[in-house]
Amino acid sequence: MGRQTFALFFGNRGFFPESLIAGAREEMAAALEKNGYGHIVLDASATRYGAVESAAEGEIYAKFLEENKGRFDGVIVCLPNFGDETGAVTALRDCGVPILVQAYPDELDKMDNARRRDAFCGKFSVMDVFYQYGLKFTNLVPHVVHPSSAEFAENLNEFAAVCRVVKRMKRLTMGAIGARTSAFKTVRFDELALQKYGITTETMDLLEIAHRMDSLDAASQIVKDKLAHLAEYADCSKAPVSSLENLAKLSVVLDEVVDELKLDAISIRCWMELEKVFKIAPCILLSDLNNRGIPAACELDVGNGIMMAALAAASGGAATCLDWNNNYGGDPDKCILFHCGPVPSSLMKSKGELVEHYMFAKSLGCGCGWGPNQGRIASFPMTFASAKTENGKIFAYLGEGEITDDEIPREYFGCAGVAKIGNLQKKLQAIGANGFRHHVSLAKGRYESALREAFGKYLGYELADIGG
Repeated sequence: MGRQTFALFFGNRGFFPESLIAGAREEMAAALEKNGYGHIVLDASATRYGAVESAAEGEIYAKFLEENKGRFDGVIVCLPNFGDETGAVTALRDCGVPILVQAYPDELDKMDNARRRDAFCGKFSVMDVFYQYGLKFTNLVPHVVHPSSAEFAENLNEFAAVCRVVKRMKRLTMGAIGARTSAFKTVRFDELALQKYGITTETMDLLEIAHRMDSLDAASQIVKDKLAHLAEYADCSKAPVSSLENLAKLSVVLDEVVDELKLDAISIRCWMELEKVFKIAPCILLSDLNNRGIPAACELDVGNGIMMAALAAASGGAATCLDWNNNYGGDPDKCILFHCGPVPSSLMKSKGELVEHYMFAKSLGCGCGWGPNQGRIASFPMTFASAKTENGKIFAYLGEGEITDDEIPREYFGCAGVAKIGNLQKKLQAIGANGFRHHVSLAKGRYESALREAFGKYLGYELADIGG
């Protein structure tokens, strides 16, 4: 993930001292650099002090943004003093990216006419006019904050996550490989609804996937390279050579499809054809794709593929899709999250083991389902989410919790972890009552607030209330 860059905007009222603007330009630039972010800023000579205090200067700033389109991920509105709301809305109403409004605090020993700011009050003025114009903006706590403070560093990191999610999700291409298995009506989705939100679905039939696999020679270098990668990625020592070769071939084909269709994320029909024809389950390949930064959902769950993309963007790491699968003894706030093996290695306790899928072995015969990457999920704070389409809209829910160190019996199949989530029973009740599926996506870290801001404010998703 490249370094994020923000455009800096400085608001001003002409009767405030210019030293406040000059100081803010230096302090804000230093704060961004200290926290690992880049910036662009209007030259100090372009307007009075390089700030905006009129509609005319707002037009100058708008032109500056247009000339630098694509070079910044968000705009930070810095108010060293009261600021001018007309200039601000003129400058930013067409910026097309998230906006963070920051205002300087006054100091009690600097309240004379030469040093008093009144940004505490002026922030309301700017936000009010943004609201009147329908211009979306982000307002974080505390109400006033100095750029050099720890609180502002936290604000920056949250805003950066918001910007990453918005940038990723406004133009997302989702791959749907194969058709939904008839047994899982729960994962049905509306392509046209997704398109309204900037999410394009590209499809490919499993017959095309099979044809491409059959066209590959197991002795070719590209297949050999995949075999070597899989052997490094997980313990594959127990798997038959023929199954490993088919997994390698499928991995090559999936990479080709991702590249050809310019996919940002994929979902795949993972049973039963691949098991019947090729004697494999693609779990480990989804795990590997997730680990390489390509969100990959199983069971053609496009909704959770989308959530995985959002979670990955927010966290800057890998995401995964799991089942709400088992209670954990009698603890009402714990449950087991599981899937056969698509969890990326970066979220696992240790290197996984390639095993045979016992469910397919039972239904199709032994040797028909090599592919699950078995292991346990590491412990970490996490954010979870899921989404569906309904009545032409995207509906999502969000929450936070943690994956614990609690043990799961060794004989438990697949890749799983124990989740601890506050008020879990009420949340599960709400998830069921609102028609959400049995899948949930998660990523490491606490990003509920940033995702809620991105989804609800900038992307227009409907957010379901599943309780605190």
